Amino acid sequence: MRKTILTLGIIAVSAGFGAALAQTVDGLDLGAIQARADAQSQDAAVLSAEVARRAEEYREDTQTIQAVAMERVKGLDPQALAKGPTGTVDFDELVAAASGNLKDNRGTAPQFMVFVSLSMPEEALKRIIDETSAAGGFVVFRGFPNNSGKQFLAAISKVVDKEDQYASIGIDPRLFRAFDVQAVPTYVAVSSDFTPCDGLACKTTPPPFDAMSGNVTVSYALETFAGDNGPGALVARTALRNMGGAR
Repeated sequence: MRKTILTLGIIAVSAGFGAALAQTVDGLDLGAIQARADAQSQDAAVLSAEVARRAEEYREDTQTIQAVAMERVKGLDPQALAKGPTGTVDFDELVAAASGNLKDNRGTAPQFMVFVSLSMPEEALKRIIDETSAAGGFVVFRGFPNNSGKQFLAAISKVVDKEDQYASIGIDPRLFRAFDVQAVPTYVAVSSDFTPCDGLACKTTPPPFDAMSGNVTVSYALETFAGDNGPGALVARTALRNMGGAR
């Protein structure tokens, strides 16, 4: 009986030593290595989830750009797409302007912008386009409706009175993000030139600016900016002079 107990004791000690030995090989702490591997696995899972979240967040912007590219290579007949009040709209020219950076001659973003949507009443949108174009500003859309350039053209042709107004219309989701536009119409007058960042996921920090949201006229927003002497006052006064000269 004593011999049996002794043998079991040796087996138990051997098992314990073997377990301890299994934790270290050639000076390596296998337990610590396993812990690090588990942590890295968790980090990878978190990273994967973050990538998926960001992909969904910027899906709409990605689809907008894809839509522009697809429409341009389809070889669509411009005359079958839309006609402006004075003739056929140049589809390629409008898409290039709509998908570009909305840059002026100095290669920077415009300093007076009105953010709009095709969901707005046609008469209100028509008035904004007319007055913003006269002021020398830009009318900015977030993207194509249903990611269709053809649908965008068909809708925009109903609210454009003069062919040269197409040059004052563009699409740029980056500007919506830069000024945190949550409602339309939103009027923005920026204190100085700036260039929007490149890329779908970026967000530009713009210079100081004045902003106003609500169902008001372009002239009312500009007169308010000019009267308040805020960051966009000088731009607003210039835009008002442009509107006066255009009348």
